[in-house]
Amino acid sequence: MKRLLFVGDVIGKSGRAKLHAHLHEIVQAKAVDFTIVQGENCAGGIGITERTAKELFDAGVDCITTGNHVWKHKEIYPFLASEARIIRPANYPSGVPGRGHAVFEKKGIKIAVINLQGRVFMDHIESPFMIGREIVERVRADTLNIFVDFHAEATSEKRALALYMTGLVTGFCGTHTHVPTADERIMDGHTAYITDVGMVGSNNSVIGECREEVIEHFLTALPQKFRVAKDAIVANSVVIEFDEQTGAAGSIERLAF
Repeated sequence: MKRLLFVGDVIGKSGRAKLHAHLHEIVQAKAVDFTIVQGENCAGGIGITERTAKELFDAGVDCITTGNHVWKHKEIYPFLASEARIIRPANYPSGVPGRGHAVFEKKGIKIAVINLQGRVFMDHIESPFMIGREIVERVRADTLNIFVDFHAEATSEKRALALYMTGLVTGFCGTHTHVPTADERIMDGHTAYITDVGMVGSNNSVIGECREEVIEHFLTALPQKFRVAKDAIVANSVVIEFDEQTGAAGSIERLAF
């Protein structure tokens, strides 16, 4: 059996610092073989840059997934095209920078990572159901160890896509809402599932942003510049144990460090 660590949305500099300080010890303590981190908000709380992506890699991250905010800083575009360890949602139209999935080989095993983005309450891009299923069926010829980051808003859409892929993928982790859910489970004896992993951000914040400014925005409806909260940082994540021969998950454990 092998173990994969999936870490939720990293929020700004304080989130990056948390991983630098603690990721190595968690990997050692949990005997983790591969680490995926959701990094679309690691630069100033929104977006990602080449420098901040490299900080995550330096902390020991094997793969960075992203989402709708990946396009915030245009400087990331050429890096998306050149760096195979960072992926963007696969269901954006053809021709946009980067790739939507990748296959990695580490410690003698192959692991496929697929990034998809939801459409409910988000941009109406290509169908994650159709694009996602096509990619899954294609990469299964290379490896049965397949992990999906579904970056989506609606719980129903996450649940539906997970059920559509149950038995075909090893792990299905929802991201985007920054709030961890308590519904981790193994679906049909094969696929590890959680609706949302959560974030690497402040427990005293509103989804990682300073609460005072967010509250002021709700009180006045006036535009506000939100700052990343820097206190009480927690890293929400899950550890998935799986059989590398069959691609079946044996357990999924929520972890906060």
